[in-house]
This record gives sequence, C-alpha cells and structure tokens, in this order.
Amino acid sequence: MPDAQTKIKQTIDDNDVVLFMKGTKGAPQCGFSSRVAGVLTFMGIDFADVNVLADEDIRQGIKDYSDWPTIPQLYVKGEFIGGCDIVTEMTLSGELDKLFDDKGVAYSKDAADKIRAANA
Repeated sequence: MPDAQTKIKQTIDDNDVVLFMKGTKGAPQCGFSSRVAGVLTFMGIDFADVNVLADEDIRQGIKDYSDWPTIPQLYVKGEFIGGCDIVTEMTLSGELDKLFDDKGVAYSKDAADKIRAANA
C-alpha cells in the first residue's frame, strides 16, 4: 500500500484541479472547504475532491506535502495555489481567472464575473 505522500502526489499528478478539503464537494464539512468548493463548482471547474477527514494520514500528509498548515488546499496542474483566503482573494481580483487561462483549465468566465459583481 502506498504511503500518504505517494497517494497525495499521485492524486495531484492525475488531476488538473484538486481540492483537499474537509468533506466532499457535495457535502463539505467546514465553512472554508465549502467556500472554495462552491467557487470552483459555480465557475464550472472540473475538480477532484479529497476528503481529508476520511484518512488521518492524508489529513496530516497534505500539510507536510505543501508545508501549509490549514485545509482546504487547492492545486492546479500540480501547483499549490493556497487555501480559502488566497482562493477568495484571487477570485475577487481576477487572478484565479488568469491562472486558469494560463494553465488551460476550462471555467465559466461569466460565473467568475458574477462572483465579483456580487461581492463588489
């Protein structure tokens, strides 16, 4: 059986967008995870969700992997992006759109604009 670091790396390598979160995208179990999953879902991003509550080794392992102490954690094309605050800031500033454009990740520009308009 592969160790947590191997499973984490494989998941990140196998998926363009991965959210390590508490709960699942369909049933988030914390507000921060819910916010990031909600933004990605609203923007039409196809993303893999990893429920860190289901596996203590993954829960601690992702913190070690990224050297980031909190969850959720977003990865795009293998790159660690950040947690809830960073993703929220990037969404509102348009930086997340640019990142998805640069990385070739499909998303709804209209939905991203609606998020910004609603938070203006």
